[in-house]
Amino acid sequence: MTERELLFHLYVTQGLLLLAAGGCSLFLFDWAEWRRLWRFDLTDVLLYGAGGAALVLAVDFLAMRYLPDDWHDDGGVNEKIFRGRSIPHLFFLCALIAVTEEWLFRGVVQTHWGLGAASVIFAVLHVRYLEKWFLFLMVVLISLFLGALYEQTGSLWVTVVAHFLIDVVLALHIRLQREEGVKR
Repeated sequence: MTERELLFHLYVTQGLLLLAAGGCSLFLFDWAEWRRLWRFDLTDVLLYGAGGAALVLAVDFLAMRYLPDDWHDDGGVNEKIFRGRSIPHLFFLCALIAVTEEWLFRGVVQTHWGLGAASVIFAVLHVRYLEKWFLFLMVVLISLFLGALYEQTGSLWVTVVAHFLIDVVLALHIRLQREEGVKR
């Protein structure tokens, strides 16, 4: 697939997941419950959201440094999606992905069917990782970790911020590697 096709599919997928999150929320929550999902506590967001993201990123960068390259190679999909994007576009994409996926998987699925169901569905929907055991394991572990953060705080903002920071730092890493390659 071309970069343009991948980006199109990413937007379509996120749009469908956003519709699913919104539609399910209409039927599964009353207004007060829905607002509680989005409770904002700056201390929790910084401590658990940003702190959790820093922990995941540290593990991820250590894995990239010390494990074989093919263990964390997704076939170039993330590189195609992120390498040619402007910085504002990267931020927008990562924010869209974080809000959409956390609202659906933590807010709707985990709240109603539990952490296990949310983590399994989240991991399986990252279909390109199913044949890459290490990437699939990482997605499952990150999903469980984000779910635990949600259980601890009861706030989607914590997991949205963690998910956003993880994605945006890794996307910027991909983009900056491209820029370094161009300069050489």
